[in-house]
Amino acid sequence: MARRKRRSRTFLGIVDAAMAGLAQWFIDYWGRLERGYKRPLAWIALRVRFVFYPLLALGAVAWLVYDWTGARSLDAAENAVFDKVIKSRPIEPAASKRVVVVEIDDCSIDHFARKGEGGWPWSRQRHADLLLALDGEGVKAVGYDVMFTDASVKDPGGDKVLDEVAEGGAGRFVFGASRAHSDFDASVGAIPASKAPGAFPLRPDAQRPGPKIALVLPVEEHIRRNAALVDVTRGVDGMLRDMPLRETAGDWGIPSLALRLAAFDSGQPMASYPASVRINWRSDSRLQYISAANLLEGAQICRGDNDTKPALQDTIAVVGYTASGLNDTKPTPVNLEMAGVEVHAEAVAALVDHSAIWLPPAWLKYVLAAVLVMLTAFAFWRGEPATDIDSIFVATNLLLLVLAYAGLTFFGAFFDIYASIGFVSLCFGLCRTYAAIQRGRAVGNSDFLPELDPQTDRWLVFARLRFAPYPSLDDRAAARRRREYRRRLRRYLYAGSDAVMLEGVVERKSWLHETLDDLMVLVWRGATRDEAMQRARHDLDDLHAHLNAHDDRLDDDGTVKACIVASEIDDDADDSDRGERLRLREALGHALDSQPEWPLSAENTFMQSDEPRAGAPECNTASTN
Repeated sequence: MARRKRRSRTFLGIVDAAMAGLAQWFIDYWGRLERGYKRPLAWIALRVRFVFYPLLALGAVAWLVYDWTGARSLDAAENAVFDKVIKSRPIEPAASKRVVVVEIDDCSIDHFARKGEGGWPWSRQRHADLLLALDGEGVKAVGYDVMFTDASVKDPGGDKVLDEVAEGGAGRFVFGASRAHSDFDASVGAIPASKAPGAFPLRPDAQRPGPKIALVLPVEEHIRRNAALVDVTRGVDGMLRDMPLRETAGDWGIPSLALRLAAFDSGQPMASYPASVRINWRSDSRLQYISAANLLEGAQICRGDNDTKPALQDTIAVVGYTASGLNDTKPTPVNLEMAGVEVHAEAVAALVDHSAIWLPPAWLKYVLAAVLVMLTAFAFWRGEPATDIDSIFVATNLLLLVLAYAGLTFFGAFFDIYASIGFVSLCFGLCRTYAAIQRGRAVGNSDFLPELDPQTDRWLVFARLRFAPYPSLDDRAAARRRREYRRRLRRYLYAGSDAVMLEGVVERKSWLHETLDDLMVLVWRGATRDEAMQRARHDLDDLHAHLNAHDDRLDDDGTVKACIVASEIDDDADDSDRGERLRLREALGHALDSQPEWPLSAENTFMQSDEPRAGAPECNTASTN
């Protein structure tokens, strides 16, 4: 038993050692890979410096202008967000009670076929009978999503009957028509826009007769006079989200079926409606349905999900076929195969119930994206923003996402700014990445700078900087001046210098952070003391000028305190670096522990001669060698 345990421990030890060796090998080679591309990036950042941020802003704004005038990829991203939100919102609005779908379904077609009265297409007489049946139920208006573009060969009398019913409807019955391709606008059959069915002027001084437009219209006179367009517009991804309400031809608008029905119901002029409407799509609740056979026979011939006959009095009925073999389906955000008649009925419901989704102007997201990109670039150009900016950015995006759900759920509004936020997130990520490269070099990250070599960097010079605001300032004003000092200090160091900054002595959330966060240690290295001191002298002179380059000077009053420590860390004792590490820690500890300080401006004056002034603190010349 004891032998088995020893073997088990030996095996586990071998596995543990192998894993440790593998991990060390991976870290070494991965570090080489990172240095292979990060050090060239640091080289570029030293030459581009802070010009990168305005260049990024200009490039992003130029892309936004190009996208607005052509590609409109922000629209595509916006639509993807809209589809996701509208399908996953917790509460849906109730379906309209004023709009009913009358479906010519498989059951209705099969019913009359079994009676020996023919299958599809139905006779014009049967369509006339259906209209009369709806009229007898007390409907206010009927939209007929069926095209009667050719004369009936088998039922010429039915054409006349249907046309007479259309005439007697006095505009309450609207029939389907279609816009032909614009290539046919120059053909013989094209008509002036002002003479199209239901055409209305878009401006008071609309020119007559207007440009010619090719339409596919019903063959009979009164049906044609009461025709409207049933064309739909899909997005670049093939999805139908917005329903066009008119076709624009010069100064004239040719109405859609939904627009003519809504205008008849409200009595408002068609020109008062927008060019298109975004439907408040629903996944679970549907409009009321009734089979055409049930109306024609006056009995429950076809049974659906709800056997209760909807109340038709004073409703708007939209008639169309839903039979599977007729293939009239449209992809929508909530149903990839929604019946075309239901799409038109939803558009009518959006208008008569005022339930359409409100969208801000399309240009808003581009303007917002441009403004946010410029503000982001400006924030990074001034110096690395506060460490909380990432959390603020994420929290803002989450808040906007919550507002998207709340807006669609409770107010029927979709603030389409989320694609622009996504675009700004990309620019923010580029700014943050570039700032990380600048910071990596400033803090001496070995991925950006060669590691310390005591053989060539025998001497180190430490400068401890501390910001001490005016005693007369209150806490809020002192905090503002401290943030401004840190911003200028980082901007100077990130632009490139010989100094390496040491910060984060303790964790930012540590209870000691408030006590130690005002300390910044800068380190210079050199083969000799003079070389290291010369580098420190040069950078501190530049830093002093940088801190006082504005009207709001930060250290002329002595508020920036400095303490200098020089140390030779190579003890030449052996080939190991153990002694050098100890001496480096001792030097750093001395820099942190030394109490005497000197105003940065005066310290620079002292360092010009490299000799201590009378009364200068010992810290200025202290050396640990």
